[in-house]
Amino acid sequence: MSDEDDQEPTAPTPGWARVLVVTAAVLAVLLVGAAAGLLIAQSRTSETAAPSPDSVATGFCQDMSVHHRQAIYMAGLARDRTTDEAIKHVAFDIETGQTEQVGRMQGWLNLWGRDPLPIGGYMGWMTGSTHAHTGPVSADGKVATMPGVATPDELKELDRLTGAAFDLRFLQLMLRHHQGGVEMLRYAAERAEVGVVRNLASQMAVAQTNESDLLLSMITQRSGTPLPSPNE
Repeated sequence: MSDEDDQEPTAPTPGWARVLVVTAAVLAVLLVGAAAGLLIAQSRTSETAAPSPDSVATGFCQDMSVHHRQAIYMAGLARDRTTDEAIKHVAFDIETGQTEQVGRMQGWLNLWGRDPLPIGGYMGWMTGSTHAHTGPVSADGKVATMPGVATPDELKELDRLTGAAFDLRFLQLMLRHHQGGVEMLRYAAERAEVGVVRNLASQMAVAQTNESDLLLSMITQRSGTPLPSPNE
């Protein structure tokens, strides 16, 4: 009998171990993103002073961090729950990509000495823009809800669903979420006072537009229809 015959087959990795591995990977991406944000911002300190608290750069990083975090939550839910490999793949890409981007934005905000999250509402930095929003606008131009964001009831519904119904609702909510963020991304790409912020916003706009096309095709393949866009 050979040595190979004496070897026992390797036991499959338990589900909880896979979850720990994926979680560790996501945390590593977040830490790398934060470090990259700090390093890039430090390299530009001679180019520009820290943007003011009410600047486009600061407001964008604060608001988009919040916007991204909901996408990260939904993508993580889909990655763990779906059995559809195509959805699992796109969910993993969204989760890891946007986690890294949040890390970069939070790194810049920390370096600038700004609050990590917005205070008193959203999108006040988009002055002169007729952006889509839900609810009243405050005196300083801020709104209570950013476009594309799922409501608490919609998130509860998503969490209750399983199987094909879950898959379709995830795709619909994520598509609307991406569509809602594009206007913010384009505004920052054109007007942010800091070059690295403009570059990141531009890259995000391209990525989310491409992902939106993919999400729409996946919805159609599953005999579904998209939710009304944030601008409707």
